[in-house]
Amino acid sequence: MVRARPTAEQDRDALARLVEVDADSFEAELYERAADPQVLSVDRAQRSRVGQYTRHVRRLRERRRREGS
Repeated sequence: MVRARPTAEQDRDALARLVEVDADSFEAELYERAADPQVLSVDRAQRSRVGQYTRHVRRLRERRRREGS
């Protein structure tokens, strides 16, 4: 089973809190990347695809279990 990973929004929010406390230039650069709308869009699309695949595999297993019974 694949463990859930944090969303890009969660990463962005965590980095924002970190930058507020300690405005390190590297952390600020990471925040800017995490806040990029394209990064957020790609993350949502990837997560959606993973969810679709997971549901597909679950349905296949349920179908095999029903047919095997």
